[in-house]
Amino acid sequence: MKITAITVGPFEENCYLVVDDSGSGEAVLVDPGDEGKRILREVDRAGARVGAIWLTHAHLDHIGAIASVREVWDVPIHLHPLDRPLYDAGALQAAHYGLPFDSPPPPDRTLAERDTLSVGSLRFTVMHVPGHAPGHVAFFGEGVVFDGDCLFAGSIGRSDLPFSNPADLSASLERLISLPPKTAVHSGHGPATTIAAEIRSNPFLQGVARLSPR
Repeated sequence: MKITAITVGPFEENCYLVVDDSGSGEAVLVDPGDEGKRILREVDRAGARVGAIWLTHAHLDHIGAIASVREVWDVPIHLHPLDRPLYDAGALQAAHYGLPFDSPPPPDRTLAERDTLSVGSLRFTVMHVPGHAPGHVAFFGEGVVFDGDCLFAGSIGRSDLPFSNPADLSASLERLISLPPKTAVHSGHGPATTIAAEIRSNPFLQGVARLSPR
């Protein structure tokens, strides 16, 4: 498996190009959030064939490049249904920040807890990890987890946004840290980390810092 992190847009969001490097060249894009042309250049550079778009959640900074990608790759968009209201309000989210936004086409497929997704020979399980957003999911498999804005290196996702829920986020964090310690964590913002490193040093998991109240 080859993972390319492409940090895009004013929110410095991490879009991930995940490629099955066993020879098929099959790939998915996780959270194409902005700078669609740049993301497409990375796909071309990798010689990959994008087969799907997987969304951890539908905040503005995770969906802003979908329209550009779909102009080139007519591939299904996967989203948990509880985040559909956020997805449909993408233009309103962008207007709040004064940012341009191309509305994406509707999602094609729904995600649910324990779904299995494939990229060539790679297999990932969907984990529903709400809190930062109601339909927030993570994709776990092959020794890694793409967890969106739930757990970061040294921090956690916000729980004071519309539709967020601190209690749900706390429960979701407990689920994530129950993954194998060596699991590599690829988050929506910031550098990669591991479950073990976050259990050892993340102040929000150590009880030193608190979740934001709603």
